[in-house]
Amino acid sequence: MVKQTNQMKNLFRTIALTILLMNFTFGVKAQTLTQTVRGTVTDKVSKTPLPGATVVVLNINPVIGATTDADGYFKLSYVPVGNQAIKITFVGYKEFILSNVVVNSGKETMLTIPMEEDIITMDAVVIRPDIEKNKPLNDMAVVSARTFSVEETRKFAAALNDPLRMVTSFAGVVGAGDTNNSISIRGNSPYGLLWRMEGVDIPNPNHFSNVGTSGGGISILSTQMITNSDFMTGAFPAEYGNALAGVFDLNLRRGNNEKREYTVQASMLGTDIAVEGPFSKNYRGSYLINYRYSTLSILNNLGVKVTDGVTNYQDLSYNFYFPTKKAGNFSLFGFGGLSDQRVNAKEDSTQWETESDRFNSLYHSNTGAAGLKHTLTLNPKTYVQSSFLLSGNDNGDDEQKLDKNYKPRFYAMQKFVNKKVTFSSVWNHKINAQHSIRSGMYLNRYYFSLQQRELNEETNRVEEHLNASGSVATLQLFSQWNFHASERWTFNAGVHYLQLFSNSSKSVEPRASVKYNLNEQRSISVGYGLHSQMQTVGIYEAQVQQADGSFIKTNKDVGFNKAHHFVLGYDQSINKYLRVKAETYYQHLYNVAVKNDISSPVSTLSSVEGYMIDPLVNKGYGRNYGVELTIEQFLHNNLYFLLSTSVFTSEYKALDNVWRNTRFNAGHGMSFTAGKDFLWNKNRVFGLNIRTIWTGGFRTTPIDINASIQAHETKYFESQMYTIQLPDYFRADLRVSLKRNRTRTTTTLALDLMNATNHQNLGGQYFDPQSGKIKSWYQLGLLPVISYRIEF
Repeated sequence: MVKQTNQMKNLFRTIALTILLMNFTFGVKAQTLTQTVRGTVTDKVSKTPLPGATVVVLNINPVIGATTDADGYFKLSYVPVGNQAIKITFVGYKEFILSNVVVNSGKETMLTIPMEEDIITMDAVVIRPDIEKNKPLNDMAVVSARTFSVEETRKFAAALNDPLRMVTSFAGVVGAGDTNNSISIRGNSPYGLLWRMEGVDIPNPNHFSNVGTSGGGISILSTQMITNSDFMTGAFPAEYGNALAGVFDLNLRRGNNEKREYTVQASMLGTDIAVEGPFSKNYRGSYLINYRYSTLSILNNLGVKVTDGVTNYQDLSYNFYFPTKKAGNFSLFGFGGLSDQRVNAKEDSTQWETESDRFNSLYHSNTGAAGLKHTLTLNPKTYVQSSFLLSGNDNGDDEQKLDKNYKPRFYAMQKFVNKKVTFSSVWNHKINAQHSIRSGMYLNRYYFSLQQRELNEETNRVEEHLNASGSVATLQLFSQWNFHASERWTFNAGVHYLQLFSNSSKSVEPRASVKYNLNEQRSISVGYGLHSQMQTVGIYEAQVQQADGSFIKTNKDVGFNKAHHFVLGYDQSINKYLRVKAETYYQHLYNVAVKNDISSPVSTLSSVEGYMIDPLVNKGYGRNYGVELTIEQFLHNNLYFLLSTSVFTSEYKALDNVWRNTRFNAGHGMSFTAGKDFLWNKNRVFGLNIRTIWTGGFRTTPIDINASIQAHETKYFESQMYTIQLPDYFRADLRVSLKRNRTRTTTTLALDLMNATNHQNLGGQYFDPQSGKIKSWYQLGLLPVISYRIEF
């Protein structure tokens, strides 16, 4: 109770400081400010520039417009700051309207506009909505996919500019915890999410990440680096492979190629600095660099305990763009993140409340990727995109336990180093307005060094579970076809091939989808896909000691987990800004790696992180099915909202032949995200945003108290795995912000309140050897984060 009271006092101080800072920004007479809007217009499929396209700012008098040059480039000068609508027209192409383009005085607005060729004959008259804002960038994804708009989702309360925390507002997505941004999609393990950047697979881009998961503490990638991207939750197109749950297909924005610009953001979570600009005045190449440093000690000093010990992280992201006249366009891109946490036990046993208080630990998680992308246009209908990527991560943890004399003794260590070399090449060909083909290959070579040891306190011996190094390779091939039969019918078909060379595991995966437009406002869609995913490298290298002292690798021949995805969707636009979308799905998982024991319920489908060392066989099953409903109003009259609901079931069966709940079978989920901008005058915008999340609790396993006492650590009734459901999870977030445009700068002052009501959500239970009792732990309470951002 005292701790909560102190947190409330700190909150009130933070709010008072925010209001005081906001007050300093008022009192200056408003003036009409303008900014330049620039960009390129291209064919959506072939990516070739469209010269002669007309670009006009709507609802402006006098009219502001421009025509694209031979490179598809346009420039609109003196566009008033605020939310603007821009219309693009080109003969033979569908009219395109970008609503709510945010124009700030601090930085120029850069746009890349893909246009879709019209298949309707010129004498036909068709009335279309302005723009399908929910439509993904990938034209071959028609089910369970949506565009991730950075500008709009940046408003989300307590999302902290983290893509994974933002998508918990979408239907079918459930966050795995407050201190972690991992997500479960439609009841699948977080490990089933595929990360992709600039068209090539990348390692988990999160700080404080562990092996065998796709999330971490916070994203390495700042939203200052990302432009609109795609997020998919099932039955994804043939170009995506080695994933069971979903795809986050990220696109990096290019830096300003005419003017140097800066963005600086400071908050309680750290400092963020970005710089971008041209290499020279007469060259359209550009650079964009972002650096961030943070220490969570600031929050701890304010009385808000987010983590134990000293926790720091820093990261660097970049995107260099080099266009040429004849040799194509080159991009050098990448990111790197360092994160660590040190906890030192107090040398005073009277202050040890739990067994964990007597441990020293040093944890680190380092991740990076560096890529070179080359795009070459062979002719107006064909281009080839090739990439070469070096990536890797280094995760480690050393633990020491203080004895009665406060001397540290070895307890456990793990160090997992994974590196990967990737080469990809994708060929895109637009046959005509109705037909297009995309084919390609991805070749990956994995290099690893894995170590894991821990002390067995019963025998007082150090046991080695993992000690391996080596390399494995995978090959992925795909081809897919897109066919716009008419304004009403769209067909997609393709196939993906995945092979692991080390044990000759193979998978041929057909994919298909159909979309039918009932009219200009309503459509139905059907999608199917066979998907597979290899196990984490450590599972293949797990070793078991024999009676003679030798070791054998029992999992070297384990195959892929596989799943059939079936999706049926309905989409209706109520008007230009309001839409309703419903989807129902069924996922049949098979060939799942499970523990090779007929009495065991252990399955890789409920794995959260780390490497399983049990002997496994591909004889498990799973099933996920549910219904999702989304009601969304895109920003209109400075108001937006997103209501997402889902009801689902996630179950699995291991060798014990019993259908059980997976750990992630929360049963239901609902989120409501909304925001309103209040315009005080031409150049000041006050924002109020809320988000509420209500989901069923994750599943857990009862603790065997007697076995735990004997082992001095938490032991579970394995036969009752995931038979207990935690209480429902509820959290309400709030964000208040003030944006001000000045002559050459744009500033934003914001206060985010995560769990604004300080609701106590049970995170789980554990056995404490110190007291010999079962104790509970809880998710984060109230977490205030104040930030200040300036663009110039």
